[in-house]
Amino acid sequence: MSAFFSQGGYAFFVWGAYGMVLVLFVAEILQLRAQRRTILARLGRLIRMRDSGVKQ
Repeated sequence: MSAFFSQGGYAFFVWGAYGMVLVLFVAEILQLRAQRRTILARLGRLIRMRDSGVKQ
């Protein structure tokens, strides 16, 4: 098991690469969620503006 985790002496680079990919995946997910909220908020404002201008 220790040989697996030491990765032939390159453990710092191997596990560091896995850690960096994990951090970037989490950052991407958070950025996409924030972007989605922004788009939905803008669409909501546009719909409210459109509906408030319509007289029935």
